[in-house]
Amino acid sequence: MLITFKSKAATEITMYKEHARRILELLHKDVERGIITPPELPQAIQKIEAAVAESKAHPISEEVSRDVNAHHNENGDDNEHETPEPVSFATRAFPVLEMLHAAHKMQREVMWGV
Repeated sequence: MLITFKSKAATEITMYKEHARRILELLHKDVERGIITPPELPQAIQKIEAAVAESKAHPISEEVSRDVNAHHNENGDDNEHETPEPVSFATRAFPVLEMLHAAHKMQREVMWGV
């Protein structure tokens, strides 16, 4: 399932719900549908930037390791798959963070699921 973030301050951003979930849970927002109002933007930006900094401090999480191990056997054989290249939280959050900054600058809301 996909989620599309919309704001009059920036271009739409579409991402998988499972990837958007972590961002939205940081903000205590519903994954299905919601809005970040202009007064909420500074705190939202701060929370996401803090999570990005934390993810950079610990680049390989247990969750990523579990994912890699689920697709490869204990000998490290590839099973005819390409070598996994995990996408960091910082990389996934970057477009949304940029949208939040633009929305804050223009005092516009950010919505999804509508």
